[in-house]
Amino acid sequence: MKKKYLRSAGTIIALLISATTIAQTDTVKTKQLNTVVISATRSEKKILDIGRSVTIITQEELKNSIYNNVADVLAVQEGISIIGASQNPGSPENIFMRGTNSNHTLIMIDGMPLSDPSSTNRALDLSELLLTNIERIEIVRGSHSTLYGSSAIGGVINIITKKKQKDGFNADVDINGGTFGKKTSQLNENVFLNYTFKEGFYANINFMNEKVNGLDATVDTVTNPLTYNHRDRDNSETQEFQYKLGFKNKKWDVYAADKIFNRSADIDKSAYTDDDNYTLDVKRNNLNYGVAFSPKENLTFKLNAGYSYMKRYAKNDSSIIDNAGTYDHTYYDDNYEGHITNEELTGNYRGNKYEIVAGAGLLTEAMTAQHYYYNNSMWGVYETKTNLDTMNINVRTDYAFLHAELDGDLINDYFKPFTLAFGGRFSSHQLFGNNFTYEINPSLKLNDNTLLFASYSTGFNAPSLYQLYTPDLYAFSGIIRGNKNLKPETSQSIEAGIKQNIDNKFSFSISVFWSQIDNTIEYVYLWNKNKPIDSLSFMDYLGDTYLNIGKLTNRGIEISLRSRISDKFNISGNISLVGGKLDYDPQLIDTSKTKENTVQLYSTGDFINKKTEVTGLVRRPNTANISFDYAPIKPLLLKLDVKYIGAKNDVYYNSELGPMGALSILGVQDYMLLDFTAKYNITKALSAVVKVENLLNQKYVEVYGFATRGRGVYLSLRYVISPGPKRRVIIDPTF
Repeated sequence: MKKKYLRSAGTIIALLISATTIAQTDTVKTKQLNTVVISATRSEKKILDIGRSVTIITQEELKNSIYNNVADVLAVQEGISIIGASQNPGSPENIFMRGTNSNHTLIMIDGMPLSDPSSTNRALDLSELLLTNIERIEIVRGSHSTLYGSSAIGGVINIITKKKQKDGFNADVDINGGTFGKKTSQLNENVFLNYTFKEGFYANINFMNEKVNGLDATVDTVTNPLTYNHRDRDNSETQEFQYKLGFKNKKWDVYAADKIFNRSADIDKSAYTDDDNYTLDVKRNNLNYGVAFSPKENLTFKLNAGYSYMKRYAKNDSSIIDNAGTYDHTYYDDNYEGHITNEELTGNYRGNKYEIVAGAGLLTEAMTAQHYYYNNSMWGVYETKTNLDTMNINVRTDYAFLHAELDGDLINDYFKPFTLAFGGRFSSHQLFGNNFTYEINPSLKLNDNTLLFASYSTGFNAPSLYQLYTPDLYAFSGIIRGNKNLKPETSQSIEAGIKQNIDNKFSFSISVFWSQIDNTIEYVYLWNKNKPIDSLSFMDYLGDTYLNIGKLTNRGIEISLRSRISDKFNISGNISLVGGKLDYDPQLIDTSKTKENTVQLYSTGDFINKKTEVTGLVRRPNTANISFDYAPIKPLLLKLDVKYIGAKNDVYYNSELGPMGALSILGVQDYMLLDFTAKYNITKALSAVVKVENLLNQKYVEVYGFATRGRGVYLSLRYVISPGPKRRVIIDPTF
């Protein structure tokens, strides 16, 4: 079986090398666009003029297929692995970019950072990001802390929402639904309304509702018919409401926006472990505004500010545990709340042969949590309560940055093809103090269609509030889980690549990268230092905490190819290869925090009493994607997508690793999925999309112990009202 998939992957690679991607197929009338990217340099530039690996996902690309959320779209991009994208809709989804950890990619909406300050590592659950009100998505791979600060070690993803539309009333309504397994269903209604005045004022409103009758999220391994096994399916309901009011003309771009997200979902305890009374409610409110003023064509000032509030409420009520109807008499709930505020002022000046971007701002994060546990057993009632409200957990980061781009002909016309971009950021964190990051990014344009580029950049990732402040105390040792002495994770990254366009019909890009992240933060157990490791027992446990203890090194290559074979047929694809290792050194241990006790990594089970190397990365596979677009007649677009996910490492809880157990590595086999999509323009305003997901109903594993979706069939109807003649848009396949 594995050889068959490897041969299939080889076929994909061969097809990619022979030709590949594209523009969208024209079914009415087309218009070529010069795609620009803002996130890579904080200024508008064509992709071929940017010396970094970047991708633009347009609104039309999103509408030409059916995706569940943003994570589904990102999962087929080079350099990105999304864990959870193939599971039950509403399940947690984590991103791993270029081999870095899930909290090393910065996610933004309209330039405002989005994270979960109340979670263990501050990483955002991507299942929150729905495909509503999106103009485009910009992806910048590689370290970008100079322009964007903490978390941007692996890359930056900026989701840009819609602003003004054509003058008059605009509407975009779509309804889609389908099934992805026995007794499952998913129904989604989305309405976008806009009115744009000739003077430049506009108002947008967007509402989305989704209901999922889902799978049992975990894998059922019980075969004994006498065993109590009344498993339940895990459903979810989601609503999102957005509005934006603004004004835009040649000099001004002013807006205020709000997004309210609510989800209620059934969840399970852990891998292979069902729970019929466990629910999770998530609420988030993002309020942001921006003012951009261009007194001259080459000068722009921007003020961006925002506030994000989120709340997670998990409740696990008592459950029946046997055929006699016995309850476990246990109830617990967890309530987490987080706040983020960000205020930033930037200025951008574009000269004839140079460009300068400078900015300053402040970021604040706050969290609180309440925990309640109740158990009524044969030994009596046990009850505990924890409330962090009185701790006033928050942290502030002030920062300033400068980024410049110089053309070579500043020195001499001979150097005109050469461009040098460089910059630095100074950050002042309330706890760990000052941090400086910088980047150097030279590029060489051999001709109008060929760009060679390289970069060296440093980055950092601040510890989460939970890692710093959580007050859980182990009474026997006096060790608190939170560690205020944590340092930021710091990185250095190197990238080199080429972008090439041939005759506006074929283009490709190749990027090679290497990065090293020092001071990686790990969750650890602490054991009695006076006992040999092989004789430790549960009685020797002295607490747990977070430590800067490791070094993560990764490397890889990304290839993206695009080809317009003919007016009717296009191919697109990418390949990503990534590898790495983790090194742990006992010399890095903060003995004042551990009181010199023995340290055991929870992530691997290793006791760090000597230098330890762990090869291979967890949940970061090699990937390949290829897409075939064919338009046999003008109103019809057919699309076949092939996704190959290479073999990877996953983790599971192993009770044999030390007295309390820890995580152990388990290999997960590779797999390949086929999706088929057909889009038909019924009228100029009405279109229909049919998608068959996992066409061959492939059985596969994404995360150990959790179920994946089977063959799915979805139908989407979209109705668009727009003033003026209807025009379809193609994106130029060139860079």
